[in-house]
Amino acid sequence: MLPALVARPVVAGPPGSPAVADRPDGAAAVLRAVLDGGPLGRTAIVGETGLSAAAVSRYSADLLAMGLVWQPPEPAQPPRPGRPRIPLDINTSHHVAAGVHVALPRLTFSLTDLRGRVVASEHLPRAEHSGAVLAEVAARLPGFLRRHAHGRSVLGLGVVTGGWVDPDAGVVVENAALGWRNVPVRDALRRAVRLPVHVEGHARALARAEMLFGRVGEGVLVHLFVGNAVDAAIASGGVLLQGRRYGAGGIAHLPVPGSALPCPCGRTGCLQVSVADRGMVERAVAEGVVPRPDLQSLLRAAGRGDARAVELCRARLRMVGRAVRPMLEVISPDAVVLTEAATLQLPELLGELSREIGGAEGLVRVGSFGPDTLAVAAAVPVLAAVYRDPLGLRTVGGAR
Repeated sequence: MLPALVARPVVAGPPGSPAVADRPDGAAAVLRAVLDGGPLGRTAIVGETGLSAAAVSRYSADLLAMGLVWQPPEPAQPPRPGRPRIPLDINTSHHVAAGVHVALPRLTFSLTDLRGRVVASEHLPRAEHSGAVLAEVAARLPGFLRRHAHGRSVLGLGVVTGGWVDPDAGVVVENAALGWRNVPVRDALRRAVRLPVHVEGHARALARAEMLFGRVGEGVLVHLFVGNAVDAAIASGGVLLQGRRYGAGGIAHLPVPGSALPCPCGRTGCLQVSVADRGMVERAVAEGVVPRPDLQSLLRAAGRGDARAVELCRARLRMVGRAVRPMLEVISPDAVVLTEAATLQLPELLGELSREIGGAEGLVRVGSFGPDTLAVAAAVPVLAAVYRDPLGLRTVGGAR
C-alpha cells in the first residue's frame, strides 16, 4: 500500500519572536527554517524560529526520524571547544510528492523532491471528458510511480488545473477551457490511487511554489497564469488570498480594451477568450505564420526571430497588461510573476507586459521553474501540506 499523508491546517508564527518552550506549529517553523537556510545548525534555528533550544532539539529529532531532514557531514576543520555543531538540511532522498497537471492539450505527471525539484515527468494526451481524464490518472499513476519513485515514500498526489478550484472540497468548480463544472476530483481519485489527493488551481499552486522554493520576497505577490486558462493568485506576507469558496483571482472575464471577441459567458472582449493559447495559434494559422494550430510551432517560429510570430506573442502580452492594470493599481504588488509560454522561452518579451501595466523596473518577472513549471505546480499542493504540518505525516505500508 502506498504511503499516506494526513494534514492538519496550521499557521506558522512569525520568526524573530522571543524564544518560547513550544507551540503547535513549532515543527513547521523548524522545517521551514531548514528549507530556507539549510544546512542550518540548531542554534541558528533557535534564532530563526524563536523556539527554545529544547523545543528545537525535540522537533529536529522528530523530523529526522520521519526522514524529512538529515544531518549532512560537516567539512573537515580543526577541533573546536564545546559540543559539535551538527547542521540539518532537507532530506531530498527519502520522500517524493506526485502530481498531475490537467491542461487542455495534455496531462503532465510529475514527481518532485522536498525542495520542489522535479525528479521525473511524463506527458499524455488529455481525454475529452472529466471522467475519462480521472480514470486515466488512476490507471497510469501506479506505473509512473513504479518507473520513477524507486522505493521512495510517496507523500500524496496533487491534481492541479486552471479555473475556479475549491481545494477544501477537492472540486474543480469551473474550468471553462476544459468544459469542467463541479468535478469532484478528490472523491473520484482518493480510493483509486490509495494516496491523499490535494486539488488546487494552478495559479495558486505556482504562487505557493514561488513562496516555498522561488525567488520572491515576503511582500505582496501577484501570480498571473496565461495559457488556455487565464488565472491569478494574490499573496501577502506568504499568505494566499482565498475569497469565497476560493474564488479570489478569477480574472478570466476582465474586459480587454479594444477586444470584441465573443465570450461563452455572453459578453465580448473577456480576457481569457482574447488571449488564450488556442485563439493565438488559430490567428497564427490564419495569418500564415504556422501551417497548423500548434503552440510549440508558433513558439519555435518566434524563437527563430519570425517577426509575425513575435508580434503575436507581444500583442497577447499587451492585452493581458491592459486588462490587469486596474487590478494591479489597486493591489500595488511588490512582484508580478508571469507564467506564460512565450516568456518562458523569450523572457525579453516581459517588457511588453511591464510597459502596459506601468510597473517599476524589475516588478514583472518570469517564474522560477522554467520548463518544469507545470510539473512543479502539480506536486506543490502535497509539498505545501507537508511544510504546513510536518507532524501530520503518517506513512502506512510501502510503495507498491
